[in-house]
This record gives sequence, C-alpha cells and structure tokens, in this order.
Amino acid sequence: MLFKTNKTSYSLMRGAVLWIFFLISLMLTTCCASTSPINTPKGIAVMEQISLGGLKQWVLIRGEDVGNPILLFLHGGPGMPAIPFEHEMRELERSFIVAIWDQRGAGKSYSSDIPKTSMTLKQFLADTYELILNLLSRFDQEKLYLVGHSCGSILGVLTVKQHPELIHAYVGVSQIVNLVESEKLSYDYVLNKAIATQNKEAITELNSIQPPYRGRIDDLMIQRKWLGRFGGVLYGESNYDTLIEIAKAATEYSITDLLNIEPGSLFTTQYLWDDLLTVNFFEQAKELDIPVYFFLGKHDYTTHYLLAEKYFNFLRCKKGKQLIWFENSAHISILEEPDRFMHMLVDKVKAETYPHPRK
Repeated sequence: MLFKTNKTSYSLMRGAVLWIFFLISLMLTTCCASTSPINTPKGIAVMEQISLGGLKQWVLIRGEDVGNPILLFLHGGPGMPAIPFEHEMRELERSFIVAIWDQRGAGKSYSSDIPKTSMTLKQFLADTYELILNLLSRFDQEKLYLVGHSCGSILGVLTVKQHPELIHAYVGVSQIVNLVESEKLSYDYVLNKAIATQNKEAITELNSIQPPYRGRIDDLMIQRKWLGRFGGVLYGESNYDTLIEIAKAATEYSITDLLNIEPGSLFTTQYLWDDLLTVNFFEQAKELDIPVYFFLGKHDYTTHYLLAEKYFNFLRCKKGKQLIWFENSAHISILEEPDRFMHMLVDKVKAETYPHPRK
C-alpha cells in the first residue's frame, strides 16, 4: 500500500526520526561512559561507585603500576568535578596511581536525593578521610599524596591538620586561605576591570552585589560571570569554552553526567558556601607537619594569589615548604600549563618526598 505525503507531514516525520535518533544516541552515550584501559602488567583503570559517609560517590582510579604511590586529587568548585578533565593529566599515570573523586553533589556523584543536611564541611572532611583509608587499604600503602585545588584545598589543609601521618606531601593548587577576604579581593579586581574598560553593564551588576555573598548565591554567580570575562579564571581568555571542550572529550562522562555538572555545582554551592566562609587558615592552620607545596597562578583572581602567597610566607612547616609559580596561569594551572604542572608533581614533589620505590 502506498501512502501519499505532503511537505508538512514529511517535515514532521523527518523531525520525529531525528528526535528518535537523538534519544537513541543519548541512551547509548549514557550507558557507555567508561575509562580507557591501561595495558601494562600492573596497570589499573577503573571507574566505580563507592560508599562514603553512607552515600554512593564516583571515583576514577588510573595508573600504569599499582606499586606506585597514590595521588588523591580533591577538586574545587564548590561542586566542580575533575573526572571530565583527568584525560589531560594522563602523564601522571606513569608515576602515580591517580585517584580522581567526584565529591558528594558534584558531577557523577550529583543526585537531587542527597540530603541537604549532609552538605557540610564536616561531612566532606569525613568523606575525604574515609576515601583515604579506602585507597591505602586497597593498595596496601601507608601514605598517599594529597592535591587540593581551590575549594578542594580547604579539604586538603584541614585533612593534613587532622591526619598528617597518612600523607607524604600536600600540594595546594590555587590555595584558599580565608574565603571572606579572598572574595573581597576578587570582587575588587572585577570591579576595577569593569571601570577601566568602561563596561557599564558590569559596573551596574557589580554595584548591586557585595561579597562574600553569604546566603546570596545568585550574587556570587554574577561576580563569577564577570570574573571569567575579565580573565580571572583562565589567563587570557574571556569565557569557559576551553573547559567545555575538554569536558566533552571525556569518555568517562555521559551526556547525562555533563548535564549534571551545572545543577550539581549550584546545589553544592548553595548548601556548602556559608560553611566554607568560616575558614581562616591564618588562625586554623598556622603550622603543618608534612612537606607542603603551593602551586599558584600568577594571574589568579578567583582565589587571589597575593593572599595565598601571604599565607605561604606565614605558614610554619618543619619538614619544608615551597612555592611554585605558574607565570601563564590564572586559576586552573592544571589545564593552563599542564606540562609544567605534571613535571613539578613528578620531578619535584615526588622526587623530593617519596621515601623509596615499592618492590
């Protein structure tokens, strides 16, 4: 039997077919998120859910040799996952077992069912400690390396204070010190940029808000919008297109996971921000009992580099401290200067602090 179709019905049919193909593609992509294998005799490449603080959370673990030391990366945000950016740091897998964790509420670990009452700094610290014990037990090691980026550096310093015996060395990347003061400095930078460039829209919006945005996350988002446009996040860039393209290339993230990044970040920020504002390491962490390295972007106006430098000079470290500048980076030196970042972790931090190779 032959069916006659007009242009309208053909267009509708074609649209329906395309929509069906899109849905099939979406389902396949959602189901097939995975990490690429590592083909070495002692390699590991797994992406899995584990229970931390009674909540299922995702961890990516990769390394060419399970006898190498563990490096646990604590992402920033709040709620900005690192798993979709890990493929840019694969060189580290030759020297470390690299563990990247999507914290509760972030990325693959986001769910609208997460109890809001669990989104506290205390719980995040408990999750971090539980994960450290899990990794050390799994790989039969006594210590690991801890890298904290931005908000993750708050978890990093507090974890070092509580459990120095479990950590070879700490690396603070875009280290947060006093979030209230940092937000004031960041706001001043953006407002001054707006005035200097005579950007009336930016000036109007910025004059309507005031740091540190306690209980006013929408105001924080306004500041972050202009901060990004004025190059305070990625040096020399006025948008986040580079980060988006990197994340889209991650096989570990499905379309659903990618779509969860924004609501997860907003959810985490909304319920964790005021807790983070209580942090002041000039009072809470005057001394650390392990080797400490700060990796600071020379153009970082998100977690202001001058405040981080001031804290570094103030900090007492009996086992040594070093400040390493990234001259061509703002807030994300991990991706802005990846070769230097990985080189410093391997040839400086590990070379100077790892006691011996495992046999």
